[in-house]
Amino acid sequence: MKWCRFKLGDQVSYGIVQDDGRIVEVSGSPIGEHEITDTQHSQEQVKLLAPIIPPMLYAAGPNYRGHAEGMAKRRGVEPSYPSFPEPNFRSVHAIIGTEENIVVPKESSGAVQPEGQLAVVMGRKARKVSREEALDCVFGYTIGNDISQRVWQGNDRTMFRGKNCDTFKPLGPFIVTGLDPTNLQITVRHNGTVWEDFSSRDQIWDLATWIQEMSKYTTLHPGDVLWMGTQGAAGDMAPGDTIEVEISDIGVLRNYIVAEE
Repeated sequence: MKWCRFKLGDQVSYGIVQDDGRIVEVSGSPIGEHEITDTQHSQEQVKLLAPIIPPMLYAAGPNYRGHAEGMAKRRGVEPSYPSFPEPNFRSVHAIIGTEENIVVPKESSGAVQPEGQLAVVMGRKARKVSREEALDCVFGYTIGNDISQRVWQGNDRTMFRGKNCDTFKPLGPFIVTGLDPTNLQITVRHNGTVWEDFSSRDQIWDLATWIQEMSKYTTLHPGDVLWMGTQGAAGDMAPGDTIEVEISDIGVLRNYIVAEE
């Protein structure tokens, strides 16, 4: 099933996307109590929003060897690989939807970088779950783009500015249930040119391992989102550019780079 969240006039609703692209409006939340209505809309009638605003947004960090190697090359150092799953936090207030603008702050060096990622939406509470139980706690899958300002990321004690500025967390456009998270193709396109093309099967640790390890120490709640990392360390984006992240069976997350006024 393919879920979306949309705005029509002043009303924000969830919906189920049909095979013909029409949206069936849903009353309530897909992760909680909900009722399918008889109301339908075309996608042209509505504004698609980020499909969920999670209570917590986690990022897996370097979960592909290619990303660790690309970042090391950018810094001029030897690559180092994580020895265990160790997530970071991202600001939910930085989330935007597809077709929205990524705003480059005036105080920055003027360029930002994309990190196209598989995003996982939790559907059940998970605390000290086994690897075999882990995927039963997942509701569905969407797309994230972990926008980064590398100068700030490298110089600051935390990644607060480098990762969490307003608009730096595009998410969407849909949440799709029932997918195999170990066999999804992820493509990042900059102004139509492919920058990254990789598979979720190449992760250092797969999703079941991440959920098992994280749930040893913290409770994962329904609606929480985990971004699963990216393969490369793609180039710089500047105002005027378009960035797309496409994941097989989910869709395309498209955003536009603009300068802060």
